Amino acid sequence: MVSLQTMSVSSQEELKREKDRVFEKEFLPHINALYNFAFHLTYNEEDANDLVQETYMKAYRFISSYVEGTNAKAWLFKILKNAFINEYRKKSKRPTKVDYEEIVSYHDSEDTSYIGSLDLREEIYQGMLGDEVTKALNALPVDFKTVVLLCDIEGFTYEEIAKIIDIPIGTVRSRLHRARNMLKEKLKEYASNLGYKENR
Repeated sequence: MVSLQTMSVSSQEELKREKDRVFEKEFLPHINALYNFAFHLTYNEEDANDLVQETYMKAYRFISSYVEGTNAKAWLFKILKNAFINEYRKKSKRPTKVDYEEIVSYHDSEDTSYIGSLDLREEIYQGMLGDEVTKALNALPVDFKTVVLLCDIEGFTYEEIAKIIDIPIGTVRSRLHRARNMLKEKLKEYASNLGYKENR
């Protein structure tokens, strides 16, 4: 009886060591990216820290459902996104909602002619993430802001974003298209002041 209990304790310790190893190797390297995502969602340092902490607590608790060597970053971002919706969106009396009537014509569209029309990674974020750009991004409705953050800042594919947010790929495309257009409009005056000219 004693030997069985000893084995059980030994197995538990081994399992904990394995969980700790996976956590440190695959999850912790993404802490800065998670914080940046959380901060842009909440626009509040304390809330962002709380979100990241909750994300890591949940990730550790459910680490057995994670397959080592797969996309840890996408898995963590999905947990963070769910935590944000559950804990922070409900604080608002009227949560931001997407006007699905307006995007229905884009839904599941294979039209990719707009892709590249406003490459935010090259034109904005890598060169001049200034106050005006940050304000414009944070002024977007959360559903649109999220896809911009995931695609143009974090570099996730449409397929990965669809899994993180739990929406069809067509909806990812349409939200990203509209979000980029909204940002473009918000930043026209800012870009003009910096000497950029709109291509016609």
